[in-house]
Amino acid sequence: MIEKRITDKGGTALWALTSQGAALAMTLSEHLEGCDLFFSDRLDRGADSMDNPCTTYRFESLRQTVSERFNDYSGHVFFMATGIVIRVIAEHIVHKTHDPAVVVVDDRGTFAISLLSGHIGGANDLALRVSAILGATPVITTATDVNQLPSVDMMAVYKNLTIENPDMIKRVNMAFINGKQVGIFDPYGFLNDQKEFDRSALHDVGVFIDDRLGSAKPGDLVLRPKTLVAGIGCNRGTEKSEIRDLLFETLEHNELSWRSLALITSVDVKHDEAGILELADELKLPLRFFSRDELNTIETIETPSLMVEKHIGVKSVCEAAAILGSGKGNLIVPKRKSTNATVAVARINFTS
Repeated sequence: MIEKRITDKGGTALWALTSQGAALAMTLSEHLEGCDLFFSDRLDRGADSMDNPCTTYRFESLRQTVSERFNDYSGHVFFMATGIVIRVIAEHIVHKTHDPAVVVVDDRGTFAISLLSGHIGGANDLALRVSAILGATPVITTATDVNQLPSVDMMAVYKNLTIENPDMIKRVNMAFINGKQVGIFDPYGFLNDQKEFDRSALHDVGVFIDDRLGSAKPGDLVLRPKTLVAGIGCNRGTEKSEIRDLLFETLEHNELSWRSLALITSVDVKHDEAGILELADELKLPLRFFSRDELNTIETIETPSLMVEKHIGVKSVCEAAAILGSGKGNLIVPKRKSTNATVAVARINFTS
């Protein structure tokens, strides 16, 4: 089995304008993995040669360098005044589901302020980690946290649920804050351990958790679990657009959400198939390729192919790969074809 993962941005950038800020950044970098240091070009360069696992970059313009590197990292810690940080990041802020975490630490290391993307981006957690390392006081202002109430966006992050309509997050969290009951549709029990939801009746404010389309009410917060695995086969040189169209048409026809895709799978001879690689990259999904021997262990193939068996020695690519990729879960969509590609979908047995 060959596995390839599509990775998003990662790591933390530490920014300093003064020698005191740089010293704090150096201390933090010794305890926080995956850091890069960004120091003003005006600072002494003695720290650059110190034994430190981080890469140190120098900048002349903070605004320009932040503009160039803001979306390269999952988190940023700025050792400087909050006003400076607000001004240099303002034009790059997009949405809470996209923006990296931003924490601001004053020049003496007294406070660590969670400034941007407190929940989904992880700034609240990052502020707590920074505070523990530096002995600073964490400053967290998100309403659910200060009121010691649940945050539905954090629940989604912890349970690996994709938020389909993030504009509804505020509606649900405000219901918690105002003491209103929040209903939930959660047939597979992803949030069974969360007692804050009312499962007894319909409510004006609700959360819908399923990989199936169609039955969420208008105004519900829709969360998609990563439960579906797509098995893909194709002729050599098949364009990404054809594979993508077939996959999305297959999911839509079977009323399944593409946001619930957890994995794309195929046979190992397709490990360099450009159309499959490009599709996984577009959808930010990992890829897993199985050997012919592994595929042939699946004996429950619904639509075996004599042509595929003749050419590459397996009775099935897409169905067998989907079943294997789902941990031998249930094949819920048998093989569907286009001119040059095939797709099947299995559901991970996530309730076991």
